[in-house]
Amino acid sequence: MKSTPKAQSATSLPVAPRDDEHRRSSRYLVMMGIRIACFILMVVITPYGWYTWVFGAAACVLPYIAVVLANVGSDVQRTEVITPERALPVAASSHPAPAPGGAPTLRIEEARALDERRPEADGPA
Repeated sequence: MKSTPKAQSATSLPVAPRDDEHRRSSRYLVMMGIRIACFILMVVITPYGWYTWVFGAAACVLPYIAVVLANVGSDVQRTEVITPERALPVAASSHPAPAPGGAPTLRIEEARALDERRPEADGPA
């Protein structure tokens, strides 16, 4: 069997929109809290020096960075589709070999039956 570093997934669904919104709003609120702290430190800490300018610049630049990062959704991180077929060994015959432990491997294929017919029109109109 082929081993993969990640566990195989039945689906490759993206992150739920509710979870994505929560993550983005939390990130935005944390950055706005840092901005408020920079503004307060800029005003409160005396004597004024070079760090006052650093706190002031951070208080001015952080809103732009926070908005840009909050607008980046999870669509940037794409999930990779992993098909379980790749992990199964290719059978040499038409009948799959029994799996270790005695349990047979089942493969289900769906196809239209040959004797099914489409309903034809009931003659000329």
